[in-house]
Amino acid sequence: MTDIDTKTPLLVRTAQDVRALLAERGGQGTRTRAIILLALGGIFMDAYDFSSIAFGITAIKQQFGLDAFTTGFVNAAIMVGAVVGALVGGVLVDRFGRYKLFMADMVFFVVAALGCAFAPNEWVLVAFRFVMGIGVGLDLPVAMAFLAEFSKLTGSGSRAQRVNAWSPAWYIATGFGYLVVLVVFLLLPYEQHAILWRVVVGFGAVPALIVLIVRRRYLAESPHWLAEQGDLRGAVDVMRSHYGLDVQLAPGAQAPSRAARTGHWRNIGELFSRRYRLRTLAALSVSVFSTIGYNAVAYGTPLIISLLFLQSEMVTIVSALVINLVFGAVGGIVSVTSVNRAGARRLTLIGFAVQAASLFVLAAVGVPSGALVIVALAMLAAFVFAQAFGPGANLMSYATLSYPTRLRGVGVGFNQAVQRSFSILSLLLFPVLAAAVSTNVFWILALAPLIGAIAIALVKWDPTGKDVDQEDAAA
Repeated sequence: MTDIDTKTPLLVRTAQDVRALLAERGGQGTRTRAIILLALGGIFMDAYDFSSIAFGITAIKQQFGLDAFTTGFVNAAIMVGAVVGALVGGVLVDRFGRYKLFMADMVFFVVAALGCAFAPNEWVLVAFRFVMGIGVGLDLPVAMAFLAEFSKLTGSGSRAQRVNAWSPAWYIATGFGYLVVLVVFLLLPYEQHAILWRVVVGFGAVPALIVLIVRRRYLAESPHWLAEQGDLRGAVDVMRSHYGLDVQLAPGAQAPSRAARTGHWRNIGELFSRRYRLRTLAALSVSVFSTIGYNAVAYGTPLIISLLFLQSEMVTIVSALVINLVFGAVGGIVSVTSVNRAGARRLTLIGFAVQAASLFVLAAVGVPSGALVIVALAMLAAFVFAQAFGPGANLMSYATLSYPTRLRGVGVGFNQAVQRSFSILSLLLFPVLAAAVSTNVFWILALAPLIGAIAIALVKWDPTGKDVDQEDAAA
C-alpha cells in the first residue's frame, strides 16, 4: 500500500493493506458513525428485552401462580435462547458476514416482544422469551464485530472505546425500560397495574422496528471481513462509500489464502490453541465472574428492593431507574473515556474490587431500616457503577479484541454462550437463595467478583490497542 497522501489515491493490493489502512483511518466518515449507532441500537434492544421483564416478575409470579423455581425459569428462558443464538450466530457471522446477520436479528425482537406481551400462560411466555434470547444471541457477535471493525486501532474513536460503548448503551436501555415502567405505572389506573409488565415488554417491538427500518438504509458489510474472504473489490467499495477514503484496487491485487477457514465450528477449538488460550481464559473469567453477581443484582434489583429491602412499588421503580440510568450509564461513559489510557485489564480489576466490597457491605447490613436503606441502595448503585466501567464493559473488549477478524464472531459467540450459561444458573438460583437465606445471599454473591479479580490479576493479557489482525497475518 502507498504511503498516506491526500493528493493521490491509496492503492490496495492485499487484505493486509485493507487492515493497515483501517487501523489508521477506520473511524472516519458519517456513514461509518451511522453504522456504529446502529450497532449500539441493536445492543439497546438486547438490554431492553433482557431487563424489561425484571420489574414485572413479581406480578407474573402472582398472575400465573409460580413458585420460586418457575419464576427463575421464566427469567432464565431468555438466557437459554441467548446461548443457542450466540453459538450459532458466532459461527454464522464469520461465515456469511456481518451484514446479513445484522439485518435478520431484529425480526426476532419484534415477534418475541409481541408474543411475550400477549402470553396467556407461563409456558407461552417462556417460549417467546426463548425466541427473544435467540435474537440477542445472534445480535451481540455481529454488533461487536461492527463496533470493532468500523473503528481505528488507537486514539479517539478507537476500537476499545467503541466496543466499550456497548456498556452505556446497555444501561441507558435498561434505565429507559424502567422509565417506560414509571410512565405506564403513573398513567394506568391502579386496578389495571396487573398488565403493566405486558405493556412494557410489548413496547420493545417499537424501537426494534425503527432500528430494522433504519438499518436497511445505512448498513454495509465490514471491509475487514470482505478482505478476509478475498473480496478486495467489495472492501474497497465500502471504504470509498462509508469512510470517504480515496482508495483504488491495484492491478494484480492478491486475495488471502485462508479465506475458507472462517465460520466453521472447528474455529471454536482454535480459541484454545497456544496463541489464544490465555486470552480465552481471561475473557471467560471476566464474563463468568461478572455475570454471576450482575444477573442477580441488576435483573433482581426490583426483587431485592421490594422483597429483601421491604420497600414500596414506587420506591422500587424509581430506585431501579436511577441506579441504571444514572450510575450504570455514567459508569459506562467512564469506561469509554478511560479505556485508552487505563486499559481494559486495570479497569476490570478496579471494578471487581468495588463490586466485592459493595456486596460484602450489603451482606453486613442485612435487611435495612431507617438510614441503612440509603446505605443499601448506595451499595447497589456502587455495584452497578463498577460493573459498567469495569468487568461489564470490558468483558466485550476481551471477547472481541483478543481475536482477529476471522475468529471474532466465533470468539464473541462462544464467550457469550458460556456467559449466558452461567447467567441461567444465577437467575434460577437467585430467587431460591433469596427466599431461603434473605440478604445473606450477598455473602455468596461477593465471592464471584473476588475470584474474578484474582483470575485477571494472574492473567496479564490486555486487548487494548493490540493489532491482532497484523499478528495473525504475520503467523
